[in-house]
Amino acid sequence: MLDGYQREINYLRVSVTDRCNLRCVYCMPAGGVAAARHEDILTLEEIEQVIRAAADVGVRKIRFTGGEPLVRKGLPGLVKNIANIRAIDDIALTTNGILLPDFGEELKAAGLKRVNISLDTLKPERFREITRLGALEDVWKGIRAALRLNLTPVKINTVVMRGINDDEIIDMARLTLEMPLHVRFIELMPIGTQNPWVAGRYISDEEVMEVITKHLGPMQEKKVTGSGPACSFQLPGALGTIGFITALSNHFCHQCNRLRLTSMGSLRSCLYAEKETDLKGPLRKGAGREELRKLLIKAINLKPEKHKLMEGWRDSERVMSQIGG
Repeated sequence: MLDGYQREINYLRVSVTDRCNLRCVYCMPAGGVAAARHEDILTLEEIEQVIRAAADVGVRKIRFTGGEPLVRKGLPGLVKNIANIRAIDDIALTTNGILLPDFGEELKAAGLKRVNISLDTLKPERFREITRLGALEDVWKGIRAALRLNLTPVKINTVVMRGINDDEIIDMARLTLEMPLHVRFIELMPIGTQNPWVAGRYISDEEVMEVITKHLGPMQEKKVTGSGPACSFQLPGALGTIGFITALSNHFCHQCNRLRLTSMGSLRSCLYAEKETDLKGPLRKGAGREELRKLLIKAINLKPEKHKLMEGWRDSERVMSQIGG
């Protein structure tokens, strides 16, 4: 389906939980956030109802997010049900990777095609500082599991932060020379209660690219499977690619094809949108597929021409993990 700006909306990001087993500094305050009550988040059956209606209006790709989606019980069963929807041709997952060794095989068998794994540093002590919890080696176990299970292309999401991990740009880029990994450098975005922490730590992806080409040489453009916003390149002889997601310096709103379903049952047409379409209320009042289709069309028609990211985060009550990464 086309929105009001003639963009084809075919991608739904589904947050299955607001809970996470890490506390990344740019995502959550040190004490975390109060988790939603179990009865307040969508059931797996309700999520499936929404996705089936979304498929009716043109959604073809589903990405499960959180919080950390792998802490949600029953996720493999949901993936299996979604994989059986004929119109859905791509099911992906964004995860910190820690629980992939436990659930990866079951998810692959259920129909999961590929994963994005968040990794902001290659240094164990720094990993602990950035995430406040967990161990770097556990993420590497997840990455190795994803490669072994052929959940490819395996993409690594790296948020670059000045004074935090910008000295590792070259080391992260070198991973693509050594392993079939697709490292995507993501510009730090001002989101939620962590806005003050973000100040002064932003680095444009143009600067990141300059660092890489200076030390590792020129790159050629390279297409990578997926409908995400990254512009991808490849170093000579590399097994993987290097991508750049420029949400601030060179926004990609003109080609945005996505909607976001929060774990609490609201549909957002843009991460920075102030308006949401409530689906949980109608679902719990017995809304059928046709009513859900109409609500989805309403949300698509509310999609703004571009985000207001430069104006700062306007949602004073929620952080990224509560909306869906």
